[in-house]
Amino acid sequence: MNRKGKVFYKDYLAGIIEEIEIGYRFSYDEEYLLREQSWSISKTLPISEHPYTSKTMFPFFDGLIPEGWLLDVAVDNWKLKPKDRMGLLLACCEDCIGAVSVVPFKANENE
Repeated sequence: MNRKGKVFYKDYLAGIIEEIEIGYRFSYDEEYLLREQSWSISKTLPISEHPYTSKTMFPFFDGLIPEGWLLDVAVDNWKLKPKDRMGLLLACCEDCIGAVSVVPFKANENE
């Protein structure tokens, strides 16, 4: 059940978010870190070569997930549970307002 998504900042692959045994992990992409100009995706996830881990969905990513009636539409259309934050992030956040988007990995795709 190790679902993961590619996190883009504008058109640049910034990192990977994934479900892990203890919760979630976000890691910045090595090539992104080497760019002359790379930006943090959030003030709470500053640029780092070390991965971030959390028992719950990172607040920044949780904030990308729709709320209210739009959440109801997503839950109904994709048959997801409102508490399945990773499922909602991967299903709903490929075309977000703002600079950050999350694109799910395909089943046969590796990092």
